[in-house]
Formats: sequence, C-alpha cells, structure tokens
Amino acid sequence: MPQLQSLEAALKHYFGYDSFRLGQQQIIEQALQNQDLLIVMPTGGGKSLCFQLPALLKKGLTVVVSPLIALMQDQVEALRDNGIGATFLNSSLNAYQVRSREQAILAGKVKLLYIAPERLLSERFLPFLDLVQEKIGIAAFAIDEAHCVSEWGHDFRPEYRQLKQLRQRYLGVPTLALTATATDRVRQDIIQQLGLKQPSIHIASFNRPNLYYEIQPKQKQSYSQLLQLIRQTEGSSIVYCLSRRKVDEIALKLQHDGIAALPYHAGLSDAERTANQTSFIRDDARVMVATIAFGMGINKPDVRLVVHYDLPRNLESYYQESGRAGRDGELARCTLFLGYGDIKTIEYLIEQKSDPQEQRIARQQLRQVLDFASGTDCRRTIVLGYFGERFGGNCDRCDNCRYPKPVADWTIEAMKFLSCVARCKERFGMNYIIDVLRGSKNQKILLNGHDKLSTYGIGKDKSVEDWRLLGRSLLHQGLVDQTVDGYAVLKLNALSWEVMRRQRSVSIAVSV
Repeated sequence: MPQLQSLEAALKHYFGYDSFRLGQQQIIEQALQNQDLLIVMPTGGGKSLCFQLPALLKKGLTVVVSPLIALMQDQVEALRDNGIGATFLNSSLNAYQVRSREQAILAGKVKLLYIAPERLLSERFLPFLDLVQEKIGIAAFAIDEAHCVSEWGHDFRPEYRQLKQLRQRYLGVPTLALTATATDRVRQDIIQQLGLKQPSIHIASFNRPNLYYEIQPKQKQSYSQLLQLIRQTEGSSIVYCLSRRKVDEIALKLQHDGIAALPYHAGLSDAERTANQTSFIRDDARVMVATIAFGMGINKPDVRLVVHYDLPRNLESYYQESGRAGRDGELARCTLFLGYGDIKTIEYLIEQKSDPQEQRIARQQLRQVLDFASGTDCRRTIVLGYFGERFGGNCDRCDNCRYPKPVADWTIEAMKFLSCVARCKERFGMNYIIDVLRGSKNQKILLNGHDKLSTYGIGKDKSVEDWRLLGRSLLHQGLVDQTVDGYAVLKLNALSWEVMRRQRSVSIAVSV
C-alpha cells in the first residue's frame, strides 16, 4: 500500500523514527481524511505526533491550542530543531516579534502555530485568522490538554469553553482534541463542548508498566523522608507540593543539603520559570520542586522519581503528574506521602469555591484520592479502573502487590452489602448503606423506614472501618459502581448481581 510507505517515509524524514507506535498510524490516516478526532493517550504515548505529522502533509496552517507557555515553547523548539516550520504566539513576545511571525505565517513558511486559547479568540487575532484561511487555508485545529474544557476534568479553564466558536466561524475545518487523561464523563463533555462532529475516538491503554506506585505514611519529619528518597535515587526527580510557599521552602532546604534543586510555580516570572526548566532538562539541576498546577509544563524523559509531598486533589492529576516519571520507558518510582493534615488543607481550598456543585465534585474527587491511597488492592487496578480500564491485579510494580496484605474471603459480607444497596433502591452513598447494615438509629434511616429492611442491622458484627474497606474494594474491583455527580450514590452492575447470586466470590486484602 503506497500510502503506508509514504507515511512511514514521512515519519522517518521529519522525525527520524522507523515505525509508528501502536494506534498512531490509524489516527494519522483519519486526520488526513479531515475527520474530527478525540485522542486520549497517556503522557509520553506519542500524542503530539498525531497532529504534527498530518500538519506537515496537508495544505495550509494547523493551529495548535495549548494552555501553557512553557509547553508551547518546548514543542516549537523541538520541531524547529528538526527543521520543521513551527512557531508560537504568546505574551512573552513583543509587538515586533508578533508581526514578523504573522508575516511568516501568511507567506506560507509556517505549518504549525501554537497559541493559547485566550489569544486565539481575541478580537485582534480572529481577523488575522480569517486572512490566513483566505490566503493559505487552515488545515486543522488541534486542541491539546482538551480536558481543560470540562469542569469534570482536573484542570478546568473557562476560556476553553469559548473554542466552540471556531466551529461556527470556520466551517469544514476539522478539530482534533487531545488529552492524556479523561474519564468517560470528561470524554463526553469534550465532544459536546468543542462541538466535535461524529468524532473517531481513540483511547490508548493507561497502563504504564515501568512505573512503581507506592504510598508512604507522611512522617513528622517528612522533609528527612523526602531527602532520603532523593539521595537513594540516581537521576532526576520531581517533587509536587500544594502551595508555592512549600515549593520554595523545600527547594531551599534541598539546596542547603547539597542537592541541585529548583522551584517551579506561577509566582515566578516567565523568565525564571523558563530558566529553571531549561536547567532541569539539561541536567544542571537534579530536582524540580513544582506546584501541582504548574507541573504539566515539565517535559523530561529520564525522570526516575516523582514524589507527591502533599496529597493530589484528584486521581486524574495524580495519574498525570506521576506519569512524568519514566517517559523513556525505563523503570521509575512514584511515591505519594499520605498525610491526614493535607486533607484539611484541600478541604479548605474546596470551601473557597463559590459554586456548590463544583464543591461537591471536588469533595468526591478528594474521597477517591483517599480511597486510592488507603486501598489494599493493586494500585494499578484502582487507577486504571478510574479511567474505565479493567486490570486484573498482581502487577508486581506497586507496594500492595509487592508486599501483599493477607487476603480473606468476604463473599458473604459482600452479598450483605450489595443486597443492602439493592433494598435501598440504589439511591444512597456508602456511609448510609453502612449505617443501615450496622443498625444505626440515624433519623434519616428511621424516616425512610429502612429500619424495617431485612438487611437492617445484619452487619453489626463488623466495624464501620471493616465495611468501608469492603465497600472501597468492591468499587476498585468493579463489583459495584458509583455516580460521579458529586453525590457518590452506589449503583449495582452486572457483576454485583453475579456476587449476589453466588456466581462470583469476593476476596479482599485485610489489614492485620
């Protein structure tokens, strides 16, 4: 098939690779047929190539929407190093630089333009884009970090919502939406909010087999705990903290202890951030200490350790940030410090949100992080399950699989739990179900008449914590579902009924 040869030849010519990664070729072929696409591919999976190669093979300009200046500059630099006509327009440029880049675009010297959404949609820029469409044509819009369009995603940016205007203004120009993390709910939101027309959806596996996941209880001397980890690690490390103040403090302490560490957060000037990132990428600095919000911009293949010094706000952020490790495919370690003091900090941040619905979603996301961190199941099973991917467990690359806790048969307890969910008409969350099982005299239970149910009080022999451990494990194993609307209502699925009909046994890892 000559098409294949020419695609592989183009890949070799522009990027120096001999072959495509799994899934890339089909995506590129569809992009060349001007289809709308939604591409969900983990960090380091080769997402960018899916719009970069078609951009070079099609007539006209491909406009890449990217929210982060650092990320934009990185990608443009890498393309230019390969001799590819790429440029960016952002707030770091003066008026003269902007003008000369715009002239280069109109002269057809640029194939890929990287731009932030707020600039792209500005009153000054849209008329220029109209001129581009008229003179040389717009080949496609590639919207990177597309999860930013969804308030269900981990990094909602309202300006992304305005991108739908492009559909009305430039009829017939295809859109590619790309993201490294998206639950089913976020995927549906991206399609709707960006107005994608019958998009072809590509979801790569989220499993990163080279990463070792572990949770460590956050000690009183948490800095010493961190220092020891960094000293044990050969190669580069990233440390994530919740606040800028903590980032500066940790970076300074590490410097005092002879570790080449630099801070990275929104409080630094663009120039400082760029300089610090460059030092890290060139190995002049061994450790980057970053705020969660800004870690997305760090792109370095040989990071051997990622530490979450503070709790991440949700599992998508955790997956995205821990995914900065081992992008070269070599073994790497992802360590999360579980400190219950951090919960108070995150709860305080949630209370600052003005919208009650956003607060509810954020609280549920925090609960999911805590369930992951305190869960006894395979960490991969939990994280991949969150993205709707089934994983059998026993990965041997997480602390729970490497050092398993004793496993007990809790089929009878699971039958009681799931029967209680059914008898309560699948309208309540885990705490309520546990209260019914343990025979609580809670006002709400009495009002609903649930003290008359056959499952009322049949679980008195187990503690609240035991039932919670079972409930979490049932969720992680996919034996019961939970709504993601912030209310976390338990819902039965086909596997739940198998358990209740004694067609499936349930084992859970129990803490001794």
